[in-house]
Amino acid sequence: MIEKPGGPEVLRLRERPTPTPGPGEILVDVRVAGVNFFDTAIRKQGAAEIPGAEGVGVVRETGEGVHEFAVGDRVGWLTINTHGSYAEQMVLPVGNVVALPDAIDDETVAALLLQGLTAHHFTTVSHAVQPGDIALVHAAAGGVGMLITRFVKARGGTVIGLVSRPEKVELATAAGADHVIVSTGDAFAEPVHTLTDGAGVHVVFDGAGATTFTASLHALRTHGTLVFYGPLIGDVPTIAMNEIPRSTRLTYGVTEDHIRTTEEFRTHAAELFTRAAAGELVVHIGGRYALSEASRAHTDIESRRTTGKLLLIP
Repeated sequence: MIEKPGGPEVLRLRERPTPTPGPGEILVDVRVAGVNFFDTAIRKQGAAEIPGAEGVGVVRETGEGVHEFAVGDRVGWLTINTHGSYAEQMVLPVGNVVALPDAIDDETVAALLLQGLTAHHFTTVSHAVQPGDIALVHAAAGGVGMLITRFVKARGGTVIGLVSRPEKVELATAAGADHVIVSTGDAFAEPVHTLTDGAGVHVVFDGAGATTFTASLHALRTHGTLVFYGPLIGDVPTIAMNEIPRSTRLTYGVTEDHIRTTEEFRTHAAELFTRAAAGELVVHIGGRYALSEASRAHTDIESRRTTGKLLLIP
């Protein structure tokens, strides 16, 4: 739990009474919880007592009026606004819960629920990738970046992956990137234009904040799209509308807008699970940590040395 706003050291393991589910809720034993960069902002701000937006577990108890889940069912969940997955047990409203097929394992589900739905949203709605589109994917060896790459490739696009270190090139390539640029800061725009014969890319997926924002705009071709999702990772950029170059489009992707209802959440999640079971979506687990090691997980993810998805195993 978060004792007070601050660095990774404020995350401490504490014993608490077993919670009781109310009407329309279930109590689950947590098997796996996902770790996201988003969680570090929750910690810094003290925005929740227990972080964690996603997880996988088994139903231990059901509250009044719950008929769609039973004790012993294996389930996954997403609680972007309420958090709480860094725990051995937690209570969940059934609207945030999805039943899981036997064909997909716990760790894959935990790696797909938030990051997979985010990548799905970005590549099907924020910019519906078309065959022949060229995409620039920031942090292409990260959990979201690798999934964006796989969706772009599945939809017939070409991917230029951007990574911060040479040792990450292999992972980005394995995820499907056609070209990989090693770059930090804003030095990537020129090599992107070289790779596209000066035209620029059709879409940029940028989660790096203000540091890369302007260069991402300049990497786009006329009428291209910048899908920006980085205010919790870096500083928030500012721009005047008349400074946007080449009639490009700018969108801020928010995963909650993709899963506004329980039906949308379960429908999109089911598509991810089907693709994963068929081998079309492959996740990379970059690290597994005991619940007591949550502070180390945060230190590692903030170092930018990690790749893929980090998991807590209670």
